[in-house]
Amino acid sequence: MATVRLGNRLRVARAELRLSQEQLATMAGVTRQTISSIENGQYGPSALLAFVIAHRLGKAVTDLFFIEGDTP
Repeated sequence: MATVRLGNRLRVARAELRLSQEQLATMAGVTRQTISSIENGQYGPSALLAFVIAHRLGKAVTDLFFIEGDTP
């Protein structure tokens, strides 16, 4: 099986709105550490959290999250 991981454009989207990690975390109902971990690729959010973050940022989930790695 190919190695894949969830990539994201969260940092860029957050910066476009001039939001801190803390502000986005409050908007999404999570901790700042969770946002940091997602941005750094250390944590893949649940589908629900990905949709909540996208909604709070006014983006589609596919604008923020994508599969990276080898294709099968």
